[in-house]
Amino acid sequence: MIRRAVPFDAYAWLMTDPETSVGSAPLADAPCLSELPNLIRLKYLTEVNRWTTLGDPPVARLQDATGGELARSRVWRELLHRYDVTDIASTVFRDRYGCWSFLDLWRAGSSGPFTAADADFLAQAAAPVTEALRRSQAETFVVPATAGWHRIDPLVLLLSPELVVRALTSETPAYLRALVPPEGGRAPVPAAAYNVAAQLGAVEAGVDMSAPMARVHVADGLWVTLRAARIGESGEGTGEDVAVTIEQSSPAERAAVFSRAFGLSGRETELLGFLGQGSGTRGIARQMFVSENTVQDHLKSIFAKTGEHSRPRVVSRAFGS
Repeated sequence: MIRRAVPFDAYAWLMTDPETSVGSAPLADAPCLSELPNLIRLKYLTEVNRWTTLGDPPVARLQDATGGELARSRVWRELLHRYDVTDIASTVFRDRYGCWSFLDLWRAGSSGPFTAADADFLAQAAAPVTEALRRSQAETFVVPATAGWHRIDPLVLLLSPELVVRALTSETPAYLRALVPPEGGRAPVPAAAYNVAAQLGAVEAGVDMSAPMARVHVADGLWVTLRAARIGESGEGTGEDVAVTIEQSSPAERAAVFSRAFGLSGRETELLGFLGQGSGTRGIARQMFVSENTVQDHLKSIFAKTGEHSRPRVVSRAFGS
């Protein structure tokens, strides 16, 4: 649909953790995928048109933002100029519940720059696409049926400062394969690990201070959390390897995404937390300093938003129990 209205030569589209805005599940068709680790690293270090800075409108054009001086963009200066990229239209899919995705459309060679009309189309499409992306995340919160998956101990992927894989634990490839299914039996691409490691670099460089963490749905209601940290004694983050851990998301981590995906209000999210602790109506009312009738009203709203009709079902879907 987008290509018919806004022609482009290549693209990169990433789902993100709604709280940290860190990429997790990517979809891309670009000529520089052979340099994927470097592309991701530079994307996170580039301040021009970074998806975390886009707001109203949620679209920005590289030619426009740089006044035609594309070298002001680090990812273009150090990588994309070699692929004859002439413009990039960046769109963020964000609502009041979080950042759900970002999209980069590239034009290269003789293709002209993106126009204001192109940007207007992308901006108009952003709201309905954001809603669809948020709902698609909500649909992953099924009552856990993890046949074939078991509760995992933390898995580890060791990356060089340039995000080259140095080593990994034995079970890691199975989860990487589930996160980003490779084609034709090829080795899995640790794109989600690259993203959290690249965010760590962005934090160290002062580009963006969100946590280098992303929660990702694997399959059958199973969510995992990826985190990145430097390995080394200096703690200065220079020239040291990066350890990316993958572990089953904690109930609280999972419920936080659940609340955002279903658009729960702050008070509804607070109530959900008490439900997860096993509190009853009277106890919840006392802890929230509201009446029991108000608790029931919040529960009705949660049921309406999630499509459930009982507390145990909501708790099971939200906390994975």
